[in-house]
Amino acid sequence: MKELLGAGLDLEYSVSATTRARRPHEADGRDYFFLGRDEFSRRIEAGDFVEWAEVHGELYGTLRSETERRLMSGKNVLLDIDVQGGREVRKAYPDGVFIFVLPPSLSSLEERLRGRGTDPDERIRLRLDNALREINLGSEYDYAVVNDDLPSALRRVASIIVAETSRVSRRLPMKST
Repeated sequence: MKELLGAGLDLEYSVSATTRARRPHEADGRDYFFLGRDEFSRRIEAGDFVEWAEVHGELYGTLRSETERRLMSGKNVLLDIDVQGGREVRKAYPDGVFIFVLPPSLSSLEERLRGRGTDPDERIRLRLDNALREINLGSEYDYAVVNDDLPSALRRVASIIVAETSRVSRRLPMKST
């Protein structure tokens, strides 16, 4: 995400909200909006989320205000969400572009998760089970990119974004003077 945001593609990241505990290197409002379960539930009831889901035992969601603010300023909005969230966002923004980023294999995903050193074994097993289920739903997306080599995957995703923002149907009508 960081590399993609720094690639000069006029993208802005929509920070998600979550009920999970903040990790030591994370900052509220930069990495996530860290909310208690009661606050998260209140905001669900208020319709504050474009999408939300329970994932790995925690609640995650995309705040409508964060997405709308960026879209209204003419920016492309980058979301980092799971398949459940992708389905809901597609309903709200049917013209969006949906890119499914895949690990090269489940064993490489497990390696990455264990390498972080932030999750216990049972959480890693849950994440791997969920990943397998989600991979099987990848056909619901417009594009799929395997993150086997970060620079290569970054180029592929950037190419998709450039192509999609260049579509004639996405260009603003030209005004005659």
